[in-house]
Amino acid sequence: MKVGLSSYSLLNALKSGEMTVLDAIQWIADNGGEHMEIVPYGYTLADNLPLADAVRDKAEKAGIALSNYSMPANFVQETEELFQAEVERVKRHVDLVHRLGIRHMRHDVTAFSLPKENMTIEWFENHLHWMVRGSRLIADYAAQYGMTTSIENHGFSVQASDRVQRVLHAVDRPNFKTTLDIGNFMCVDENPIVGVMKNLPYASLIHFKDFYFRHYDEYPGEGEWFATANGNYLRGAIVGQGDVDVRRIVKLVKSFGYDGYITVEFEGMEECKRASKIAMDNLRRIWEES
Repeated sequence: MKVGLSSYSLLNALKSGEMTVLDAIQWIADNGGEHMEIVPYGYTLADNLPLADAVRDKAEKAGIALSNYSMPANFVQETEELFQAEVERVKRHVDLVHRLGIRHMRHDVTAFSLPKENMTIEWFENHLHWMVRGSRLIADYAAQYGMTTSIENHGFSVQASDRVQRVLHAVDRPNFKTTLDIGNFMCVDENPIVGVMKNLPYASLIHFKDFYFRHYDEYPGEGEWFATANGNYLRGAIVGQGDVDVRRIVKLVKSFGYDGYITVEFEGMEECKRASKIAMDNLRRIWEES
């Protein structure tokens, strides 16, 4: 088991200019992280290849791995031309991931922000063929590099465990798996323990995040709360301090025998560097105690 951090966890520091992505790599290494997941928010690499090379070289110098590259993608397009353009865009990122020396990539299959009517099972089934076709094309393209591509339970339309499996089985490629985020099931009001139990056999990488949860009729007041698919309230928490049963999920993951990269993701209100360090320390401690 190798604990690391998503660069998304340090987004506030990256956006403010407090640190660069190169600083983030060093910070993760200095604070006990064994790897970093690249989420290109607060910086970009696809249009800045010198920076991409610097990121690869900095990680090697700092002694940490680059474990994953996560990017948005939307294969549900209005025309064939737009679909092909999106596939080509994602392929350019696959080339970038190979340049970075990374063997794992996560892409979405629909837009992240969706109107309520596009979160339904009917909409999902009606547009599944776009998601499957795009994912197959990307997985087949990435196979030349020995790369695993994946979808995350992410983005409301393909967030529930059954929908993730529906896409996985339909794509039917040996190098197409799931990035399993233990907290994201809550965004569509699925019990995280159930979601993890169901999708752990398909996981090629695991995200550990935590949330505070309040029911739809318990308005929590001001703060960075957002609504689930069914109107409940969530707010990002430090791993081990929120309402996700992290300890029980760690036991599930360990008993399954997973021993790959585990990525901490923090998206709460606390100062991001301190929160990220606490989260990594908590996860390592809980893992050792379980």
